[in-house]
Parts: sequence; structure tokens; C-alpha cells
Amino acid sequence: MAEVDEKTLGARVREARERAGLKQGELAQLMGLERTAVNKIECGIRKVSALELSDIAAFLGVSMYSFLSEPIPALVSHRSGQGLDTADSKIDRLLANIAADVEFVNELAPDELALPGDDIVPSPPPRTSSDADALTVAARTMLSLTDTDPVRDLVGKAAAIGLLIFSVDLGVDTADAGTILLRRGGVSLVNSHNKVGRRRLAAAHELGHYLIADEYTIDWRVADRQGSDIETRLDGFARSLLLPERGVRAAWAEYESRELRVAAVLLASKFRVDMATLARRLEELDLVDGEAAALIRRVTTTRADIVEFGLIVSADLEGTSLPVSYQKAVLRTFRDERISQERALELLHDTFTEYDLPPRRKRREDEIWKFVS
Repeated sequence: MAEVDEKTLGARVREARERAGLKQGELAQLMGLERTAVNKIECGIRKVSALELSDIAAFLGVSMYSFLSEPIPALVSHRSGQGLDTADSKIDRLLANIAADVEFVNELAPDELALPGDDIVPSPPPRTSSDADALTVAARTMLSLTDTDPVRDLVGKAAAIGLLIFSVDLGVDTADAGTILLRRGGVSLVNSHNKVGRRRLAAAHELGHYLIADEYTIDWRVADRQGSDIETRLDGFARSLLLPERGVRAAWAEYESRELRVAAVLLASKFRVDMATLARRLEELDLVDGEAAALIRRVTTTRADIVEFGLIVSADLEGTSLPVSYQKAVLRTFRDERISQERALELLHDTFTEYDLPPRRKRREDEIWKFVS
């Protein structure tokens, strides 16, 4: 981590305050300071203590690390395009904080995260349905999937090619997901308030953004869109990734003799998608007509279905979830005593308690001389 002078630190504090939608006086009141003190901090005239900087980060809803490290280029580009008067949305703030956390952890435990280098060649943005299909073929090859396999561990497979997918409950009527490109790899955040099928569709859509190297995207609705823009094409990519044509046709041939509702329940469970996504994909493949697709959209999988058909209930991206490789990297830095217990729990987004962390190594008595000699 590079040394940060007072002027640079102050400028970063000012930008974070403005993006949080607070005035200098409002931040000063929260901190119990005069407004002039905050002004001097932001101008680089007054030094700020570590405790004050921690308080500022907490009040502005950002990571303290973001003040002390070089900002992520994709984030700088995005914010430059927005202008200084634009306050961050909830997903923007969370995505920026997660990206800062990943960059910090990658400095300390790069082998655990194993993020890709500069040799990853981005795919061109899909502008036609054929382009989206080609992107699907490329993605399945990268994810080590055949052209019939359901995508069972989407988060784990995405992490293997450098995209770390996190989830947080952002509530209703807000963004479905967002993605930011890091110096190495990328980070996506999925709204876990949605049902599992929609969460997986959103994650697959964000994988598409990552593969075409979109620097920064927030998707407010990943669903049954119509049109010819790139977002719509990425929706098509997400559907075909989760519902591969050969796999769906083979499963449909197996299930189509059964009642339509039962066939839909079995297919949706096999490929772990929601009914709206399934209905749209079956229409795309000319396996059902519009009337049947409308009926499928209204189908709900019941507990009786789960019991009677022996269905597997997926909990992908439920609540607050973190990629396993990221969790391992945080635990490695904790074991190596490079971060404190408090910092480890913070990086793990309170999905661990202090009792879940591994025990610290016991030191020998003679090791004290390493620190005083």
C-alpha cells in the first residue's frame, strides 16, 4: 500500500462525503467537530488520526482502506462519467466497498484468490442473437461445462475464471446486480432479496458483463426484456448459459409426455431457474407456444413437489454470501497474523463470529526477541 499524503487523503475524504450526499457541516456534526475542522481535513491542512479516519469511513459508509489505497481504475472512470454531484446508490456503495476489500485481500493472499493476470482476452459485446450464442459457447468452455450440463456451482465456476460473486439483501424495488472490473479479475454483487432463480439469472448476466470486460455496470432489472441492445443480448446469454439448448431439448423430450405443470417444475429444478426464465427459453427454442409459456410463468413449485419428485432445493446466493476463495484468502491472512480479528470479521461481512475463526498460533517465549532486537 503506497504512502498517502494529507492532501490526497483529504481529497478522497471530500469525494466520499460528496458521494454520500453529506455537507461538511453534517459530517462535522456526526463526528463532534467544527465544520472548519472537516474543511481543513479535506484541504489537507489538518492531520487526521486513525480513529477519526475510521469514524469518517463509518459515517460515509465506505471502507477505510479506500482512503489509503489507489482507487480502482474502473471506479474512477465510472465516477468521472457521473460527475461529483451524483450521490451513490446503496448498491454502488456496497459494490465499491466489496471491490476495495477484494483488492486489499488480494495484496495479502494473492495465491488463495488466484485472480487472473493480463492474459485474459475479453470477448466482443454481443450485438446479435448469434453473438450471444457464441459468447455462451465460449463461457461454457471456460467454465469447463459441456453443452448439456446444468450450471450447478455458478459462484465457484465464476471464481475460477476471476469473477467473485457476492450477495447481499438489498431489498425490494432496487437493483438486481452490479459488476466492477478490478485490476485483476472482477467483482459482482447480486441482490439476494430476489428468489433463487432470478438471483442466478442476474449472476449469469453479470458474468456476461465480465467476459466482455465492461468496467462498471449496475443492472436494475434482469428479466424478460425485449429489444436488440447489448443488455438484452446479455439477458439471452444468461438464459442460454443456464439453459443450454441441447440439455433443455433432451430434458424436454424426457418430460413433455407429463402434465405441463409437472414438466415445468422438473425442468426448472434440473437447471435451477425461475419459471419466467424457463418459459422464455422454451419459447426461444420453439418447444412451447405463447399460451403454454404463459401457463408456465404462473407455475409455482410447492413443498409437495419437492417431496414427491425428490427435488434439490438450491440456496445459491442466499442472504449475505461470499465466494469460498475469498473466505479462504481472508482466513489465510488472519492465520498469518496480517490482520486483526476485528478486521477479519469485517472482511467476512459478519458471516463469521469470533468463535468461527481459526485459533491463533501460540508463540514461543523466545520469539519476543524478534521484535526488540
